[in-house]
Amino acid sequence: MKVENLVDRKLIKNIDIGIVISTIMLIIYGMIAISSATQIRSGGSMGSLKVQIIAFILGMIGVLLILLIDYKTFGDNYILIYITNVFLLVLVLVVGFSTKGTKGWIDLGPVNMQPSEIVKIGFILTFAKYLEKKKDNLNRLIDVLPAILHLGLLVGLILLQPDTGTALVFIFISIFMLFAAGMSYKIIAGAFGIFLVSLPVMWKLLRPFQKVRILVFLNPELDPMGKGYHVIQSETAIGSGQFLGKGLFEGTQNNLGFIPERHTDFIFSVIGEELGLVGALILLMLFTWLLLRCIHIAKVSKDDYGMLICVGIIAMFLFHILENIGMTIGLMPVTGIPLPFISYGGSSLLTNMAAVGLVLNVGMRRQVIRF
Repeated sequence: MKVENLVDRKLIKNIDIGIVISTIMLIIYGMIAISSATQIRSGGSMGSLKVQIIAFILGMIGVLLILLIDYKTFGDNYILIYITNVFLLVLVLVVGFSTKGTKGWIDLGPVNMQPSEIVKIGFILTFAKYLEKKKDNLNRLIDVLPAILHLGLLVGLILLQPDTGTALVFIFISIFMLFAAGMSYKIIAGAFGIFLVSLPVMWKLLRPFQKVRILVFLNPELDPMGKGYHVIQSETAIGSGQFLGKGLFEGTQNNLGFIPERHTDFIFSVIGEELGLVGALILLMLFTWLLLRCIHIAKVSKDDYGMLICVGIIAMFLFHILENIGMTIGLMPVTGIPLPFISYGGSSLLTNMAAVGLVLNVGMRRQVIRF
């Protein structure tokens, strides 16, 4: 692999400080929220916070290693990366263990690994390379079909776990990247039309429990102590926070344990209750800052491969943010999608930091460097 000397000022000066600062601020914000959600001040376990700190340190090392490698090297090895993606997803089906009905984790002794999180980055790197070769030549369905197959194998393996939420992340990423690569509007419109027409058939094919989830999403009061419990308690917590919140570590819904999965999927509920509208807006401003800087890097990247990598990462962050916050306020169905940099999870934090490292990598090399 091509390794460059980071001491060279021509590379260092191109590091996007806005991305670095916004990422670090989001991680600190997340650790504070996790501390409150796990009730550290009142004697709660520090296990989750320690894991997050270790993941942050490992993530920083990972970012530095990524910056040492020219991002184009990943494209040169895209076949190997894709094979590794498939291997990891098959491996978790064979030796993984189940959590809440999803066989998506591998026991590594002191820690657990979620391969689908790592594969997100691998997918973006390989899909970007494929689309780079096909850019502005995606006007017919036959041109898009190989891309669908590229995506379909990974999504199929993820659905076998089953993990519908993560599968949707991959689909969302691919749509953004296909659009950026110049896919014809006719194909997009046609696919959307087919989706709408097929909705009645899809509804009939759904299992009873899947239909219940959709109906409860539309009206949580249909099952207030079952499927609708998460959303009802989340909305109650966020609403009670009002403008300024009840204060850090002072949330009643949080401290009394009414908010489910409060340090992972529903951590935004804790933020809304304890820090109020102001705290939520500050968090959204940090996310907006990060996304805008990523968009800037995508626009100034020196080649299509770098641009497509950035677009894929932007799509990944955007889907996670919209879905996670949306489900806590009842606008999106409940899934196991974490809030980037905020929710507890070592695999998730490492993946997000690797994604940031790739965007910084593209930004550093946006100009041809002459030594």
